[in-house]
Amino acid sequence: MDSVLILNSHISVTSTDEVAHELASNRNMTVAICNVNTVVQCFKDKDLNARVDSFDIRCPDGFPIAKASSILYKNNQKRVDGYNIFKETLKKGLDSNLSHYFFGNTEHVTKKMISNLKNEFPSINIKGYYCPPILTIDNLIDDKYFEEIKKLSPDIVWVSLGFPKQEEFIYILNKKNIGHFNLIGIGAVFEWVAETKIKAPELVANLGLEWIFRLLQEPRRLFKRYLVDNFLFIIYFIKQYIKN
Repeated sequence: MDSVLILNSHISVTSTDEVAHELASNRNMTVAICNVNTVVQCFKDKDLNARVDSFDIRCPDGFPIAKASSILYKNNQKRVDGYNIFKETLKKGLDSNLSHYFFGNTEHVTKKMISNLKNEFPSINIKGYYCPPILTIDNLIDDKYFEEIKKLSPDIVWVSLGFPKQEEFIYILNKKNIGHFNLIGIGAVFEWVAETKIKAPELVANLGLEWIFRLLQEPRRLFKRYLVDNFLFIIYFIKQYIKN
């Protein structure tokens, strides 16, 4: 899969259908959903950037990343976001009995998400889930969190720990080489599917305004992320555009 350089991050040139097909058909893949927060933080942290760049697919999540790719490289790149990858992969995997495991978020959110998924996809194959307490990444690399995944051996492990913790967790779990499963970090998707938080309509998201929906629901947690990182992304992008 081709990639293009946005700030310091190598972002895949791909589509939702292509990523879902790869996840449903192959194993031992790592996938990162890369938004403005991802590329700005990776721009400032070389070690984090190297870990995220080591993933097999780095999706252009969100309007700004897709638009930046399209402007810089004339590739007509569209948004490839976690929510649509999740839903499309589930659909593609029904006929082959693709199995899923959910790691992260809270017990309340994850149970509600699983209930909604079973209503929407009655034949979905869910191997299990685990919701760890809020921990640092150093605590999360404890082998006890990996043993159940190894034992159940799902086809896909969906991780909802938030950036960059979920990417760090995936990177470490992949390095342990304990099974043949795909790993993908999808953050807030658990809450959107559980309907504990409101997801912006596709039209709004395609206009680059999804961040407003999220900021209104979690102003304290997301204020700095959106206001600071979005501003920095514009500055860094302009510099890259002029340089190109």
